[in-house]
Amino acid sequence: MNAKHDPAMPDYTHRITLANQRALVTGASRGLGAEIAAVFADAGADLVITGRDAAGLEATRRVVEKKGRRCLCVEADLRTVKGPRFAGQKALEFFSAVDILVNNAGVVFVDGVLDTSLDHWEETLNVNLRAPLLLAQTVVPKMIEQRRGKVINISSLASVLAPEGHAAYSASKAGLNLLTQAMAAEWARFNIQANAVAPTVILTAMGRQVWGQPGKGDPMKARIPARRFGEPIEVADLVLFLASPAADFICGQVIRMDGGLSAV
Repeated sequence: MNAKHDPAMPDYTHRITLANQRALVTGASRGLGAEIAAVFADAGADLVITGRDAAGLEATRRVVEKKGRRCLCVEADLRTVKGPRFAGQKALEFFSAVDILVNNAGVVFVDGVLDTSLDHWEETLNVNLRAPLLLAQTVVPKMIEQRRGKVINISSLASVLAPEGHAAYSASKAGLNLLTQAMAAEWARFNIQANAVAPTVILTAMGRQVWGQPGKGDPMKARIPARRFGEPIEVADLVLFLASPAADFICGQVIRMDGGLSAV
């Protein structure tokens, strides 16, 4: 990030690169987090990955290390106050400073507004909104000290177009969007770019399980101008771009990845 290069240089690999960067990715035991970790390793980053599934983290670590990059697994429960701080501290011990923080971990309960229990409400906000705050509070001071950094929060299209049955989830992701903008407003002066990515349905293993049946998936796809759902690699590639020097002037944005759904 902010690598010294000629802005007119035709070799885009000097701009879309994470060479020698140190990244912390949450929720990396499967799905989008695992995909982001693999793409970051391809681009030259070393990683600390967190999650609750030890076996899943180990599988992601093996993928990263096969690409020649270092990787530390940290089991942490982001539902708690201690979990995010523990993960951030372990990343700082491993790297001394984190250059890129990707807040990917998230939970969702399918409950309507009247049916949302306090337990589901609190767990959703704790993981989806409080954990990104606590992780940032732990690792961003070093970014400020070194005068560079990237924070990328994985939000959701449900943060701007609330579907039925996602009351707590939509509220948490809408809060994450505004938290992202607050981060940008306070930290851009230190050459730290904070942005959010807001996808619609992405065909992770969980996404395929929920939306793979034609009876449920086809009506949703019919609403999307692209007439399809997204793939994990497409989200990971956008996160890579935002983490790279090519995106150094993009700050405080919530980028929708929805195949045109929010345009109609």
